[in-house]
Amino acid sequence: MPGEGSRRAPGTIEVDRPAVHQDLYRYFVERGGSLTELTWMQHTYHESRRWSAVEMLCAIDVERVARADLDKAYIWNAARAELTTKPGADRLARLADKECRAWAGRNPALSAVMQACGTWSRYWNEEEAHHEVVFNELAYLVGTPPIENEVFIEFRKIFPDDDMLRTLFLLACSEILAAVNYGHGAKHAADPGLAALFKQVAADEVQHMCYFVAFAEALVASGEYPAKNAFAVAQLFLRENGELQGSARAQIERRDTHVNWWDHLVLTENERLNLDNQAKKQEMIFAALRQVTGVEVRSVEAVEETWMELVG
Repeated sequence: MPGEGSRRAPGTIEVDRPAVHQDLYRYFVERGGSLTELTWMQHTYHESRRWSAVEMLCAIDVERVARADLDKAYIWNAARAELTTKPGADRLARLADKECRAWAGRNPALSAVMQACGTWSRYWNEEEAHHEVVFNELAYLVGTPPIENEVFIEFRKIFPDDDMLRTLFLLACSEILAAVNYGHGAKHAADPGLAALFKQVAADEVQHMCYFVAFAEALVASGEYPAKNAFAVAQLFLRENGELQGSARAQIERRDTHVNWWDHLVLTENERLNLDNQAKKQEMIFAALRQVTGVEVRSVEAVEETWMELVG
């Protein structure tokens, strides 16, 4: 990362291989990192991954997909689910700025991390906009039931504020679920163009997860946010009948404040994509916990035990 001793010389342009930037708290504390430099890195990575929703859509054999009921179910569920990402990004930007200013006098490095998170949220919002529009347009083209304006508006409810570490880890878990589901859709897609779209969106979701994990790790590294908050969210997802089960849960909480997309998947017995690859989702959550907190867990039971120990 830049900031190792001194900034690049004026008049030069340096573009290293774009990547998600790790170890953010140490970057600001020990390396004298600058927000403008970090923003440049965020932007070059975003540009390196940019893709065209129009080109992706044009590569799909719409008539072929329209004859594949399973693909149509995936597309329709994706179209509705992606409507919830804009309010998530809007909430993150608002909360990050609020936290940035709250920490400014007490922990300047943590304040900078929060500002970096809020700044990056604009790229997350743009990339998720690609997902939303391409799946909704494709859903229309293949003849799935229309999404009514009332549903569109309902799914746009902005999430209420929460502890920032809990927020970031919940978003990481949401991206894990989405990435695995899209990967499953790509594996079973009848059309190569549709498979390519699912793969692209899955890759985006993995990249978003990596960002959320990096920001969450910085919060724990600061010493201001306890690791138990990340484990609390992991337990929420991994517990018996937890969020990982999505719309297949025996009882789904009634929420008037916001919409969790995984609660609203509408799937038949042959289309239960949210239940496929559960082990893979669990492993990815375990890995996220390890990176964020430094604590190694290898089972759902270990997550619960560690969470209870941390709660005390």
